Amino acid sequence: MSASQEKIVSDRRRMPLFHGIFPLDQSRIWADLAAGMTLAAVGIPEVMGYTKIIETPVITGLYTMFLPIVAFAIIGSSRHLVVAADSATAVIVATALTSLAAPYSPRYVALTALVALTAGAMLLLARLLRLGFLADFLSRTVLVGFLTGVGIQVALGELNGILGLEKGGHGLLGNLFFTFQHLAETHWLSAVISLCVMAVIVGGNRIADHFPGALLAVVAAIAASFAFHLEKSGVKIVGEVPGGLPHLGLPVVSWNDLPLVLSVSVSCFIVILAQSAATSRAYALRYRDRFDENRDLVGLALANAAAGCSGTFVVNGSPTKTAIVDTAGGRSQLSHLATAAVVLLVLLFLTGPLTYIPNPALSAIVFLIGVKLIDYRGLSEIFKKSQEEFRLAIVTTATVVFIGVEEGILLAVVLSLLQHVHHGYRPHTAVLVRHPDDHWWMDKPVPGKLAEPGVMIYWFGADLYYANANYFAERARALLVDLESPVHWFVLDAGAITAIDYSAGSTLKELHQDLAAKDICLVLAHVNAELRTQLDRHGLTEIIGVNRLFDTLRECLASYHGDPKINPKI
Repeated sequence: MSASQEKIVSDRRRMPLFHGIFPLDQSRIWADLAAGMTLAAVGIPEVMGYTKIIETPVITGLYTMFLPIVAFAIIGSSRHLVVAADSATAVIVATALTSLAAPYSPRYVALTALVALTAGAMLLLARLLRLGFLADFLSRTVLVGFLTGVGIQVALGELNGILGLEKGGHGLLGNLFFTFQHLAETHWLSAVISLCVMAVIVGGNRIADHFPGALLAVVAAIAASFAFHLEKSGVKIVGEVPGGLPHLGLPVVSWNDLPLVLSVSVSCFIVILAQSAATSRAYALRYRDRFDENRDLVGLALANAAAGCSGTFVVNGSPTKTAIVDTAGGRSQLSHLATAAVVLLVLLFLTGPLTYIPNPALSAIVFLIGVKLIDYRGLSEIFKKSQEEFRLAIVTTATVVFIGVEEGILLAVVLSLLQHVHHGYRPHTAVLVRHPDDHWWMDKPVPGKLAEPGVMIYWFGADLYYANANYFAERARALLVDLESPVHWFVLDAGAITAIDYSAGSTLKELHQDLAAKDICLVLAHVNAELRTQLDRHGLTEIIGVNRLFDTLRECLASYHGDPKINPKI
């Protein structure tokens, strides 16, 4: 570690807060502040759009970019991660709570706040138990499929709003069917407003990445709504938006409500854990920054606690908003504090104009958010590289779209764990042979491929445990069937094996007995200290023989050539 890095670590240990800001690079202060203003310009219209997804008052969207973003900036370790409203968690919450209370009602808003508090408590518990590593168990493949399904659901769910139609039917498919049934009743002025907003946003993105097209479109829509009294022409508008700071306090709920939101809170917890960690890690690697997953868990927990106590909904580490700040030149949480300052000014002085926002404008913004979530590039890349993983992604997407978001996240977790188990259950195996240039070469594990006369070297690519022990033994025995040349030593290259459990130990004993019956000696090479300890514990060192355990293949082969049973001339 360099002297400068040691100084940074030392400073961070002395400074328990603001890890995402200090040490402060004074040459980048103005760039960070400008990036924060850019995030505010792009993010404010988006978070107001998220309120259409989660079906809470517009002002709650602004609240997500105030206290929660400040809480993470103070507590979190990542210099880059933006914690605010997120479409994935918004969809999860809305899907679960609409059956418990009327959307937009005080009870509904209180339940969304309770979800944020419960998810925050789970994140804090995960920190206390040091469970940050769990984020690694939601594979990127199924996460791409999950977010793509959420994107499809978000986009299609706004078609009625874009067309100025009422929402009807049950679930996504029911709403779509209802919308198509009533296409003749389309409110054309609402549709025109939606198309104009989308044209401004898409056109702005063509001009420059993260161009504040949504902000310009919303400002123009507000101006048109105010000037032409669009509500009198049948265009629905947001209506009164309360100004001032959010009211601080616990949501008005009872203990009986906690079991009702537990499952949706778990789903949010999983998405927050995986998405936030993946985003933080990506940017930390890009800029060679340090970040602490467990400290970030505390930051995320307190951000959600701040959300729940300020009357808004669950927040998450947002990849899109993090990318906005990064593209604009922000390199620390100072950018995010600048965003919170802009939001504070809006809350205090500019909520009046928000009253005139046409609902079709917000529907158009949400529609484009959904389209952006559809990761067709990621799916295409997965398709090219792994057909099996592509099928997993598509199954996850279809589950989210046709069954439900909570079921989709549950399936994503199960599929990720099955992928992990499969890699250990059916690991790569090979036989080692000498390359003509005297290097070792991993070849397909088929009978007859010897490292040299009388020696077969079998490589197994995972730890040995109860689930793969039989597979290990079956592959080993299959290598010794119908041999044209005799095998005297069967060498297990244990370079990838760091542990064996009781079941695997028993299987190894049985394999040793079977080989001995064929006058073949079982030998282990690349045996590390930990594996030696476990072989001793299972009694395998005594059974196999301490003189048949080697640190390297070179030592193993030298011993083979020096074995008088193999070479009687010695």
